[in-house]
Amino acid sequence: MKRLTQQLKRKRIWIALALLAFIYFNNCSWLSDPPQGSPFLLAHRGMSQTFPMEGIMNDTCTAERIYEPEHPYLENTIASMDAAFKEGAAVVEFDVQPTLDGRFVVFHDWTLDCRTNGSGVTREHTVSEMQALDIGYGYTADGGKTHPFRGKGIGMMPTLDEVLSTFPDHEFLIHMKSDDPAEGLLLAQYLRKLPSSRLQQLTVYGGDNPVASAKASIPELRAMSKSTMIRFVLTYAAIGWTGYVPDSLRHSQVHIPEKIAPWLWGWPNRFMTRMTDADVRVIMVGGDGTEFSSGFDTPEDVRQRIPAAYTGGIWTNRIDRIAPLFPKEAP
Repeated sequence: MKRLTQQLKRKRIWIALALLAFIYFNNCSWLSDPPQGSPFLLAHRGMSQTFPMEGIMNDTCTAERIYEPEHPYLENTIASMDAAFKEGAAVVEFDVQPTLDGRFVVFHDWTLDCRTNGSGVTREHTVSEMQALDIGYGYTADGGKTHPFRGKGIGMMPTLDEVLSTFPDHEFLIHMKSDDPAEGLLLAQYLRKLPSSRLQQLTVYGGDNPVASAKASIPELRAMSKSTMIRFVLTYAAIGWTGYVPDSLRHSQVHIPEKIAPWLWGWPNRFMTRMTDADVRVIMVGGDGTEFSSGFDTPEDVRQRIPAAYTGGIWTNRIDRIAPLFPKEAP
């Protein structure tokens, strides 16, 4: 009996060692060939005025704390998107807000008071009212002594229609700023009218409820929210070591904070190969996932914080600074 117990114990040890060896070699990045291709750049809000990230809250008026302007572009405008694409962005992110007349304007804030010469809740205004505003009114780099964009942003707030028609062949990440499921349904109603080829160029993200309602209305839509991110990480942590990517994670988008990325099975080579095979678009963002819109905004950020073999998307607030590090695709 004692001998049999010892044999079973040794068998369990060998099984455990074999399993550990399988996990190691199946997820050892350095034993895997680097995936083919180069990273692509995602320009957050196009070319925009940036600001210190310290102490940012949901209700912080960032227009009142911008750095001294280095370029003439304002976020979420046609001009800023055009500049970002010309710099080398593969994808441009922009924000949408529903209007009182059932359309969408491209604008960041829940209210108008911070950036514009208007006031009140954004969605309680019509498109014509919104487009009559000066969207550069509130920007200041010196505590309100000067306003370098005041008077220059009149009529520059585009509609979703105008953005997509101006850039018919470009890819976008569309951000819904509320957690209202009705907003997701309204956006899905608009997107359903687009050809499938155009829909494939668009990704939607935002609050759990609007994203879920948009995804339920358009199952083939690439979409992402906090809940889908958590589900992705937990699911991949549980079974990703096998190399298998379940259908529930396929054809999706995931934003991976740089401090979490090294803990993912097979990071970076095997992980990126698996995600490519599963049609999962990976965007690498800065920090640990708790920071607001943290990205890679200097050449040093890219060189020091992104693996050389990484081939996914890179989130940046300064496309003008990091695009020169990457070759532009031929037209």
